[in-house]
Amino acid sequence: MSRIAFITGAASGIGQATAAALYQQGWTLALADINLPALQQQTERWDQQRVHCLSLDVRDAQQCQQALQQVAQQHQERLDLLFNSAGILQIERFENISSERHQQIIDINVMGTVNCCQAALPYLRNSRGQVINMSSASAVYGVPMFASYSASKFAVRGLTEALRIEWQEYGVEVCDVMPPFVNTHMVQSQQSSAPVLEKLGVNIGAEDVVAEVLKQIRRPKTHRAVSLPFKLTYLLSEWLPGRVTAAIMARLHRA
Repeated sequence: MSRIAFITGAASGIGQATAAALYQQGWTLALADINLPALQQQTERWDQQRVHCLSLDVRDAQQCQQALQQVAQQHQERLDLLFNSAGILQIERFENISSERHQQIIDINVMGTVNCCQAALPYLRNSRGQVINMSSASAVYGVPMFASYSASKFAVRGLTEALRIEWQEYGVEVCDVMPPFVNTHMVQSQQSSAPVLEKLGVNIGAEDVVAEVLKQIRRPKTHRAVSLPFKLTYLLSEWLPGRVTAAIMARLHRA
């Protein structure tokens, strides 16, 4: 029996690349995004018996409930994987971003993850399935000019840690992946840059993140850092005093 995955933000970037990788491995996919035409176009040559494309605004809890229910009803009320990949970013000084845009970042990145986790749980329990959340290197220490985005990823990191413990009794694994800056449209489309981005560069692509997602499916651990440099940085951050990390980040922020 084919495994079933529900992927949000599947029309572009990491969500799209993960969908392609899992399709090649024989998974049945429910692909959700606010941009339904893009989903349909990218999957038009795929086996339509194994692909379901859904229009979904993850900020809407009722839409999430309905989408997950629709998919589960077609697959014996089960779900093997929820990959919460939907997310947005705006690189800019905090005061130059409108309150509405700050709210949108939090709503999509945080509440979108919460909504999908809530909606998926009954079906994940039936399969003893797995949740993989998209966190970020920005969840290790707040990144200047990424303030709301960092805050949202700290929230995803905390949610992951809590649910990993809570949902053990259901046999449901919960984990995340934590990439640094990724060469996707979300980064490429930014109108502003940041000193930290200029100094560290964008050195990985969506395929590098997908490789770590596949590792999480096989051997889940709470947080999985992406790229060797960030893996080393992440390990160091676990041991360094916070003031040292703060000093490093402040230095990176200087133009």
